[in-house]
Amino acid sequence: MNESDASFDRERPDVYGDAHPKALLRAIQEDGDYLLKLSNKHIVSADQLCKNTLKQLFRLAAKYESNPTRFSTPLQGKILISAFYEPSTRTRLSFESAWHRLGGDIMSITDQATTGIAKGECLDDVAEMFNNYGDCVVLRDTKADSINVMMDALRIPIINAGNGTDEHPTQAMSDLYAILKWRPQLLTDERTDADLITMGIVGVPGKMRTVRSLLKTLAVFADCFKEIVIIHDADMKNELFSEGQREELEEKGLNLTFSSDLDKELPRLDVTYINAISWEGDGFETYGSTFCLNAKSPLKEDGIILHPLARGEELDRDLDNTPHNWYFSQARGAVFLRMALLTCMVQRTERVIDVV
Repeated sequence: MNESDASFDRERPDVYGDAHPKALLRAIQEDGDYLLKLSNKHIVSADQLCKNTLKQLFRLAAKYESNPTRFSTPLQGKILISAFYEPSTRTRLSFESAWHRLGGDIMSITDQATTGIAKGECLDDVAEMFNNYGDCVVLRDTKADSINVMMDALRIPIINAGNGTDEHPTQAMSDLYAILKWRPQLLTDERTDADLITMGIVGVPGKMRTVRSLLKTLAVFADCFKEIVIIHDADMKNELFSEGQREELEEKGLNLTFSSDLDKELPRLDVTYINAISWEGDGFETYGSTFCLNAKSPLKEDGIILHPLARGEELDRDLDNTPHNWYFSQARGAVFLRMALLTCMVQRTERVIDVV
């Protein structure tokens, strides 16, 4: 066992939110047929996957997390093209960590200026070359339409790792994976109304890709949520959503309410999701800077905090060593979620299903 594997097995304090994933394993019965549907499939939007497919992905992620050294070669002989044309730490490294932990090899591009695109090469030609060089592509681009252009020319699967202000689907999957590890009974027959979640989201759904994709994913599991409170600056009231966004979410069963008073809502929130950064063009904008969580915030006693990270002043470090901190577990679990997704996309599902 190498040092990095050992670090995943080491016991960690409960304050970091690392509930044992075996509870989630027990809550979901394995059905590999739903995972096989992901073979060679592009993942561009958070609303592509049905509830049963997501549940099976969460189960496989929990299987990996429960025994991280048990599965080390499912992607042996496979090559990932990791193309990140926008700054990234957690997303890029978690994808690359996921691929390495499953035995695969990686080619990484972190600066578009070092590629043929800087000399005017079209994305279609880049995609054609990718077909010959790798088995899967993970793309982050400041331009929302780049992934769609490349997708039309690709014969290998591609994952949207963030495209402008549009979406970030695997972040949303990781967010929900964290929530279901925290409350796995939501997926069992023993679930009661008391288990349903009241969740607050600090952010602007129409401008922030993490929030846009999260809401799409929550809508697939709408029956698990009693209420979703969108917490926003008062002057953003009329520009929270893009056209048709709110209507679509409510049609799928999400009970959306709205507030501009974070402290008033906190005592009743089971989950508080906070973010401030929206990537727009070649830079970013900050929203909700008036909202901040710290150890003095009136959080529900057993409530948890999620944040996609990287954080700014909106999330104080004095919360790091409290039971409210589930954002570190959220980031850690993203590796296992991406391990599960990548395994299925490159047609190696049969190597990990039905394996204890």
